[in-house]
Amino acid sequence: METELVVIGGGPGGYAAAFLAADLGMQVVLIEQDRQLGGTCLLRGCIPSKALLHVVKVLAEAEHLASWGVRFDKPSIDLAVLRQQKEKIISTLSGGLRQIASRRKVEIIQARASFLDGHTLQLDPVGQQKPLADRLRFGHCILATGSRPVIPKALQIESPRLWDSTAALELPEIPETLLIVGGGYIGLEMGAVYAGLGSRVSVVEMTEGLLPGVDRDLVRPLQKRLETVFEAIHLRTQVAQLADKGDQILATLQSADGQTQTHPFDRVLVAVGRRPNSEDLGLEHTKVQVDQYGFVQVDGRRCTAEPSIYAIGDVAGQPMLAHKAVREGKVAVQAIAGQAVEFHPRAIPAVVFTDPEIAWVGLTETEAKIQNRQIETAVFPWGASGRALTMGRTEGLTKWIVDPQTERVLGCGIVGPGAGDLIGEAALAVELACHLEDLAETIHPHPTLCETLAAAAEVFYGIATDLYKPKKKSS
Repeated sequence: METELVVIGGGPGGYAAAFLAADLGMQVVLIEQDRQLGGTCLLRGCIPSKALLHVVKVLAEAEHLASWGVRFDKPSIDLAVLRQQKEKIISTLSGGLRQIASRRKVEIIQARASFLDGHTLQLDPVGQQKPLADRLRFGHCILATGSRPVIPKALQIESPRLWDSTAALELPEIPETLLIVGGGYIGLEMGAVYAGLGSRVSVVEMTEGLLPGVDRDLVRPLQKRLETVFEAIHLRTQVAQLADKGDQILATLQSADGQTQTHPFDRVLVAVGRRPNSEDLGLEHTKVQVDQYGFVQVDGRRCTAEPSIYAIGDVAGQPMLAHKAVREGKVAVQAIAGQAVEFHPRAIPAVVFTDPEIAWVGLTETEAKIQNRQIETAVFPWGASGRALTMGRTEGLTKWIVDPQTERVLGCGIVGPGAGDLIGEAALAVELACHLEDLAETIHPHPTLCETLAAAAEVFYGIATDLYKPKKKSS
């Protein structure tokens, strides 16, 4: 077989690249090992986890209504139906992608691909599916093979009770007790799901706080809530050993001072990170360079050291986010098409879909301290928001990071319900290098949470209507 462009990997970056290339008139082949399109995000990550988080959010909201005098009976959970609904969403979205691919005349091949050289792929069958040919010649290739969960060797035991995030999203059961190893966004999101469904959840995080690297003022409201939702949060603690005892796993926890304690758990979920899928692709038969962490090295156009091969998404470096992969995929296609383009965003937003949600974009206060960079912050607490009060969710805040000399917006952080839906406006402001005055003077609808973005900007100038906070004198 021959094609003008081959894309390896049918995740968000891969199919976005394939579809744009087809729109530009290229002959495109998309190779995916799974029988469904969508990659980790759709099949084993973002979409199923958000579907389950929606369920537990509604359960929490029903509980919250008790303070308004509205009470419901204790809900019963049909796990089989819950799984079916999750799978239905995945199937609907994945099926839609196949239809779009067909309309765009993108040929989909289910196979495992590996490089024989810089212009040839070996195609090996996956399961019972045999590709039409065993080799594919291409003009250009976009590598979009994604990443997979990592379980450290010290915690790798032969036990069905040991989960990674993929296994946890299968919802095999609602365990009575669940240990989450890792206090990052994956661990906290999955912990919130299982706690909401009835598990007693404990979290172990080896650093001093949950969500390492995220600004502490954003994490604080979430941690305060999780302390009431989770059974235990162990900080500055690591799992020294796991032992399968048949009906449970014994976990030995070791704190920073060397103290150890052992607890039994019905299930253990390890969520300490992900590894790029760059092995066993035959990259050694090309000029493609891979760094010590397994990331494929690319330039601004997403081109590797092999001129015919591009790489995007998780396999091409941090941050491992679907929306970053999509944009990279489009940049790679535009570069192949001869357009003058580079992937150089000022803003890549990140969201933790817990309750409350945390979202940030651009420079964070933590990064500014590490860089010894002078900044000013402007914070609007949601306790002064009428909309937040009507929702009974005043724990949130909206924060701008500002260049004190130019008053240019450098970053934004939000914690509170719907933070992920609010961060888009901030991403645009950072990307366009807006002045904070632009945000303060933009009329936002009332009463909404999005007006906290304007209110935080007004705080910077000491003119916030709903909060008396005079502007600090410049140092």
